[in-house]
Amino acid sequence: MTQITFLGTCGGRFATIYQTRSTGGIYIRDSINMVIDPGPGAILRIKEYEIEPTTIDLLLISHCHPDHYTDADVMVEAITRGGIQKRGAIIASESVINGIEGFDPKVSKYHLSRIEKVITAKAGENHLIEGVNITTTPTIHTDPSGVGFKIQTKSGVVTYTSDTSIDDDVPDSYMGSRILILALTTPIGIKLNHHLSPEDAVTILKKVQPEKALLTHFGLRAINSGPESIAEWIQQRSGIETIAAEDGMIIEIGEDIEIKKSLKPP
Repeated sequence: MTQITFLGTCGGRFATIYQTRSTGGIYIRDSINMVIDPGPGAILRIKEYEIEPTTIDLLLISHCHPDHYTDADVMVEAITRGGIQKRGAIIASESVINGIEGFDPKVSKYHLSRIEKVITAKAGENHLIEGVNITTTPTIHTDPSGVGFKIQTKSGVVTYTSDTSIDDDVPDSYMGSRILILALTTPIGIKLNHHLSPEDAVTILKKVQPEKALLTHFGLRAINSGPESIAEWIQQRSGIETIAAEDGMIIEIGEDIEIKKSLKPP
Protein backbone atom coordinates (compact mmCIF):
# COMPACT_ATOMS: atom_id res chain seq x y z
CA MET A 1 0.00 0.00 0.00
CA THR A 2 1.16 3.54 -0.81
CA GLN A 3 0.36 6.42 1.52
CA ILE A 4 0.30 10.14 0.74
CA THR A 5 0.33 12.67 3.59
CA PHE A 6 -0.24 16.35 2.90
CA LEU A 7 2.22 18.15 5.16
CA GLY A 8 0.81 21.44 3.89
CA THR A 9 -1.74 22.60 1.33
CA CYS A 10 -1.18 26.29 0.68
CA GLY A 11 1.18 28.19 -1.59
CA GLY A 12 1.81 31.53 -3.19
CA ARG A 13 3.26 34.62 -1.59
CA PHE A 14 0.57 35.75 0.82
CA ALA A 15 -0.70 32.35 1.93
CA THR A 16 2.95 31.54 2.68
CA ILE A 17 3.63 34.81 4.49
CA TYR A 18 0.58 34.46 6.72
CA GLN A 19 0.74 30.64 6.94
CA THR A 20 -3.01 30.52 6.33
CA ARG A 21 -2.37 26.81 5.96
CA SER A 22 0.96 25.04 6.16
CA THR A 23 3.45 25.07 3.27
CA GLY A 24 5.01 21.75 4.22
CA GLY A 25 4.65 19.92 0.91
CA ILE A 26 3.83 16.24 0.45
CA TYR A 27 5.18 13.04 2.02
CA ILE A 28 4.81 9.75 0.16
CA ARG A 29 5.47 6.42 1.87
CA ASP A 30 6.10 3.68 -0.67
CA SER A 31 8.89 1.19 -1.33
CA ILE A 32 11.00 4.28 -0.70
CA ASN A 33 9.89 7.33 1.29
CA MET A 34 9.97 10.77 -0.26
CA VAL A 35 9.12 14.41 0.37
CA ILE A 36 7.97 16.70 -2.44
CA ASP A 37 8.54 20.47 -2.20
CA PRO A 38 9.36 20.96 1.50
CA GLY A 39 8.32 24.56 2.03
CA PRO A 40 8.41 26.50 5.32
CA GLY A 41 7.37 24.29 8.22
CA ALA A 42 7.83 20.91 6.54
CA ILE A 43 10.00 19.49 9.31
CA LEU A 44 7.56 20.75 11.96
CA ARG A 45 4.65 19.00 10.23
CA ILE A 46 6.68 15.80 9.94
CA LYS A 47 7.08 15.91 13.72
CA GLU A 48 3.40 16.70 14.33
CA TYR A 49 2.23 13.91 12.04
CA GLU A 50 4.57 11.45 13.77
CA ILE A 51 6.59 10.61 10.67
CA GLU A 52 10.11 9.37 11.39
CA PRO A 53 12.28 11.88 9.45
CA THR A 54 15.38 9.68 9.20
CA THR A 55 13.44 7.15 7.11
CA ILE A 56 13.13 9.64 4.22
CA ASP A 57 15.09 8.42 1.18
CA LEU A 58 14.32 10.91 -1.58
CA LEU A 59 13.78 14.66 -1.85
CA LEU A 60 11.96 16.09 -4.88
CA ILE A 61 12.06 19.88 -5.40
CA SER A 62 10.21 21.26 -8.39
CA HIS A 63 11.55 24.81 -8.57
CA CYS A 64 13.23 27.72 -6.87
CA HIS A 65 10.44 29.49 -4.97
CA PRO A 66 10.47 29.52 -1.15
CA ASP A 67 7.10 27.83 -0.67
CA HIS A 68 8.70 24.82 -2.40
CA TYR A 69 12.27 24.62 -1.08
CA THR A 70 12.73 26.38 2.28
CA ASP A 71 13.19 23.27 4.45
CA ALA A 72 15.40 21.46 1.92
CA ASP A 73 18.64 21.52 3.94
CA VAL A 74 16.99 20.15 7.07
CA MET A 75 15.41 17.41 4.95
CA VAL A 76 18.89 16.47 3.81
CA GLU A 77 19.96 16.36 7.46
CA ALA A 78 17.14 13.87 8.02
CA ILE A 79 17.94 11.75 4.96
CA THR A 80 21.64 11.53 5.92
CA ARG A 81 20.93 10.95 9.62
CA GLY A 82 22.48 14.24 10.66
CA GLY A 83 25.04 14.22 7.87
CA ILE A 84 26.68 11.07 9.27
CA GLN A 85 25.62 8.69 6.48
CA LYS A 86 26.10 9.48 2.80
CA ARG A 87 22.79 8.21 1.48
CA GLY A 88 19.58 9.09 -0.30
CA ALA A 89 18.82 11.09 -3.41
CA ILE A 90 17.68 14.52 -4.53
CA ILE A 91 15.93 15.26 -7.81
CA ALA A 92 15.52 19.01 -8.26
CA SER A 93 15.35 21.69 -10.90
CA GLU A 94 18.55 23.27 -12.17
CA SER A 95 17.65 26.49 -10.36
CA VAL A 96 17.57 24.68 -7.00
CA ILE A 97 20.84 22.79 -7.51
CA ASN A 98 22.98 25.24 -9.52
CA GLY A 99 21.08 28.52 -9.65
CA ILE A 100 20.05 30.19 -12.91
CA GLU A 101 18.91 33.57 -14.20
CA GLY A 102 18.78 35.38 -10.89
CA PHE A 103 17.92 32.33 -8.79
CA ASP A 104 20.65 31.29 -6.36
CA PRO A 105 21.12 27.59 -5.46
CA LYS A 106 18.86 26.54 -2.58
CA VAL A 107 20.62 23.43 -1.23
CA SER A 108 24.02 24.13 0.29
CA LYS A 109 27.16 22.59 -1.19
CA TYR A 110 27.78 20.83 2.10
CA HIS A 111 24.33 19.22 2.11
CA LEU A 112 24.64 18.18 -1.53
CA SER A 113 27.95 16.52 -0.66
CA ARG A 114 26.23 14.30 1.91
CA ILE A 115 23.63 12.97 -0.55
CA GLU A 116 24.55 9.82 -2.46
CA LYS A 117 22.77 10.75 -5.69
CA VAL A 118 22.09 14.35 -6.80
CA ILE A 119 20.13 14.76 -10.02
CA THR A 120 19.70 18.10 -11.74
CA ALA A 121 16.42 17.47 -13.49
CA LYS A 122 15.08 18.58 -16.83
CA ALA A 123 11.56 17.91 -18.07
CA GLY A 124 11.01 14.63 -19.86
CA GLU A 125 13.67 12.61 -18.08
CA ASN A 126 13.28 9.23 -16.35
CA HIS A 127 15.25 8.48 -13.20
CA LEU A 128 15.32 5.18 -11.33
CA ILE A 129 15.78 5.58 -7.57
CA GLU A 130 16.00 2.29 -5.68
CA GLY A 131 13.63 0.64 -8.14
CA VAL A 132 11.14 3.54 -8.28
CA ASN A 133 10.83 5.32 -11.62
CA ILE A 134 10.46 9.11 -11.47
CA THR A 135 9.58 11.01 -14.64
CA THR A 136 10.01 14.78 -14.66
CA THR A 137 7.14 16.63 -16.35
CA PRO A 138 7.25 20.07 -18.00
CA THR A 139 6.00 23.26 -16.38
CA ILE A 140 5.29 26.74 -17.71
CA HIS A 141 6.30 28.96 -14.82
CA THR A 142 8.40 31.95 -13.84
CA ASP A 143 11.24 29.58 -12.99
CA PRO A 144 12.02 28.32 -16.50
CA SER A 145 13.80 25.23 -15.15
CA GLY A 146 10.85 24.04 -13.06
CA VAL A 147 9.51 20.50 -13.33
CA GLY A 148 6.68 18.35 -12.04
CA PHE A 149 7.00 14.72 -10.96
CA LYS A 150 5.34 11.53 -12.18
CA ILE A 151 6.04 8.72 -9.71
CA GLN A 152 5.55 5.04 -10.46
CA THR A 153 4.56 3.82 -7.00
CA LYS A 154 3.82 0.18 -6.20
CA SER A 155 0.13 1.18 -6.22
CA GLY A 156 0.12 3.02 -9.56
CA VAL A 157 1.22 6.34 -11.00
CA VAL A 158 0.98 9.44 -8.80
CA THR A 159 1.66 12.73 -10.58
CA TYR A 160 2.31 16.16 -9.05
CA THR A 161 1.99 19.08 -11.47
CA SER A 162 3.82 21.73 -9.41
CA ASP A 163 3.17 25.36 -10.38
CA THR A 164 2.41 25.69 -14.07
CA SER A 165 0.06 27.06 -16.63
CA ILE A 166 -1.02 24.80 -19.49
CA ASP A 167 -0.68 24.55 -23.23
CA ASP A 168 -1.62 21.74 -25.60
CA ASP A 169 1.32 19.59 -24.48
CA VAL A 170 1.59 19.90 -20.68
CA PRO A 171 -1.44 17.69 -19.88
CA ASP A 172 -0.04 14.95 -22.15
CA SER A 173 2.78 14.41 -19.65
CA TYR A 174 0.21 13.42 -16.99
CA MET A 175 -1.37 10.61 -19.00
CA GLY A 176 -1.55 7.27 -17.21
CA SER A 177 -1.86 8.82 -13.75
CA ARG A 178 -3.96 6.98 -11.22
CA ILE A 179 -3.84 10.01 -8.92
CA LEU A 180 -3.20 13.51 -10.22
CA ILE A 181 -2.17 16.10 -7.63
CA LEU A 182 -2.87 19.57 -9.00
CA ALA A 183 -1.14 22.66 -7.60
CA LEU A 184 -4.18 24.89 -7.91
CA THR A 185 -3.63 28.46 -6.77
CA THR A 186 -6.69 30.51 -7.69
CA PRO A 187 -10.48 30.38 -7.13
CA ILE A 188 -13.10 29.99 -9.84
CA GLY A 189 -13.08 32.79 -12.40
CA ILE A 190 -9.60 34.14 -11.63
CA LYS A 191 -6.57 33.45 -13.80
CA LEU A 192 -2.99 34.00 -12.62
CA ASN A 193 -0.18 33.71 -15.11
CA HIS A 194 2.00 30.60 -14.71
CA HIS A 195 -0.43 28.91 -12.29
CA LEU A 196 -3.38 26.54 -12.58
CA SER A 197 -6.94 27.76 -12.26
CA PRO A 198 -10.06 25.62 -11.67
CA GLU A 199 -10.87 26.04 -15.36
CA ASP A 200 -7.43 24.66 -16.26
CA ALA A 201 -8.01 21.74 -13.90
CA VAL A 202 -11.20 20.81 -15.74
CA THR A 203 -9.35 20.86 -19.07
CA ILE A 204 -6.56 18.66 -17.70
CA LEU A 205 -8.85 16.15 -16.00
CA LYS A 206 -11.07 15.69 -19.04
CA LYS A 207 -7.98 14.76 -21.04
CA VAL A 208 -6.01 12.71 -18.50
CA GLN A 209 -8.92 10.83 -16.86
CA PRO A 210 -7.17 9.89 -13.60
CA GLU A 211 -8.94 7.78 -11.03
CA LYS A 212 -8.88 10.68 -8.56
CA ALA A 213 -7.75 14.31 -8.54
CA LEU A 214 -6.33 15.95 -5.43
CA LEU A 215 -6.10 19.74 -5.15
CA THR A 216 -3.38 21.45 -3.11
CA HIS A 217 -1.17 24.57 -3.06
CA PHE A 218 -4.12 26.93 -2.55
CA GLY A 219 -3.49 30.64 -2.66
CA LEU A 220 -5.10 33.01 -0.18
CA ARG A 221 -8.07 33.82 -2.43
CA ALA A 222 -8.73 30.13 -3.10
CA ILE A 223 -8.66 29.37 0.64
CA ASN A 224 -11.03 32.25 1.38
CA SER A 225 -13.44 31.13 -1.35
CA GLY A 226 -13.56 27.56 -0.02
CA PRO A 227 -11.40 24.77 -1.50
CA GLU A 228 -14.20 22.21 -1.08
CA SER A 229 -16.54 24.26 -3.27
CA ILE A 230 -13.79 24.59 -5.89
CA ALA A 231 -13.29 20.82 -5.86
CA GLU A 232 -17.04 20.22 -6.25
CA TRP A 233 -17.17 22.69 -9.17
CA ILE A 234 -14.27 20.91 -10.92
CA GLN A 235 -15.76 17.46 -10.30
CA GLN A 236 -19.14 18.44 -11.76
CA ARG A 237 -17.52 19.74 -14.96
CA SER A 238 -14.79 17.15 -15.42
CA GLY A 239 -16.55 13.98 -14.29
CA ILE A 240 -13.48 13.06 -12.21
CA GLU A 241 -13.72 12.65 -8.44
CA THR A 242 -11.92 15.69 -7.06
CA ILE A 243 -10.85 16.26 -3.47
CA ALA A 244 -9.55 19.44 -1.87
CA ALA A 245 -6.66 18.30 0.30
CA GLU A 246 -6.37 19.54 3.88
CA ASP A 247 -3.28 19.81 6.05
CA GLY A 248 -2.71 16.39 7.56
CA MET A 249 -4.94 14.54 5.13
CA ILE A 250 -3.79 10.99 4.43
CA ILE A 251 -4.56 9.12 1.22
CA GLU A 252 -4.09 5.35 1.23
CA ILE A 253 -3.69 3.72 -2.18
CA GLY A 254 -4.24 0.02 -2.62
CA GLU A 255 -6.86 -1.67 -4.74
CA ASP A 256 -9.06 1.24 -3.63
CA ILE A 257 -8.11 4.82 -2.82
CA GLU A 258 -9.19 5.82 0.68
CA ILE A 259 -9.13 9.26 2.27
CA LYS A 260 -8.23 9.49 5.94
CA LYS A 261 -7.19 12.24 8.34
CA SER A 262 -4.02 12.56 10.33
CA LEU A 263 -4.26 11.23 13.87
CA LYS A 264 -2.45 14.32 15.06
CA PRO A 265 -3.34 17.43 13.04
CA PRO A 266 -1.60 20.72 13.84
